[in-house]
Amino acid sequence: MLGGAIGLERELRDREAGLRTHMLVSMGAALFTIVSAYGFHEFLVNGGNLVRTDPTRIAAQVVSGVGFLGAGAIIRQGFSIRGLTTAATLWVVAAIGMAAGAGYYSAATITTAVALVSLGPLRVAAYKIVRLRRGEVGQVLIQLPTGQSPAGVVDAIERTGGRIESMEVTQEADRRNVNLFVELRPPHRSPDLVVAVADVDGVLEVRWSD
Repeated sequence: MLGGAIGLERELRDREAGLRTHMLVSMGAALFTIVSAYGFHEFLVNGGNLVRTDPTRIAAQVVSGVGFLGAGAIIRQGFSIRGLTTAATLWVVAAIGMAAGAGYYSAATITTAVALVSLGPLRVAAYKIVRLRRGEVGQVLIQLPTGQSPAGVVDAIERTGGRIESMEVTQEADRRNVNLFVELRPPHRSPDLVVAVADVDGVLEVRWSD
């Protein structure tokens, strides 16, 4: 149930590993821990010989084994990497399963609550803090009449605190499309940039997208 709660959050966000995967990882880790601690009791009692065992040996392999599942959830798309958070949640639910299998229900419950807060409210708070410090990064789509230079648009963006990372100009019928990737430095915001660009003579349309 605890592993499924984290998996449900991943499922609702349409991530690589969802409810069933997290439940199975957590349940498997719990079972491995139980088997490691209690599964060989009869063998040790009735084996006839003195056998020294380490009850943590099997459970310890869960940590490295889950690493393979986490690696499968990580996807590289160009210069960006997706799935790191999902891989981390798989690792966490394995730890939660091990804690539950060992009988540490309070630790497993607290860890689940902290993980859900980290994936939800803390994610939103971190995003807002980063936006305040780094500013906004987005794409500006501008339409100009054929033959008009985008120099006025570039000046307007720079006056409103924008830094152009890349620019692409294409021609379509009687219009010139200008596609710019812009980083806005605080305290400037995207609505201010859109208004400034719209006021440039000749601009037919301007749109901002994150």
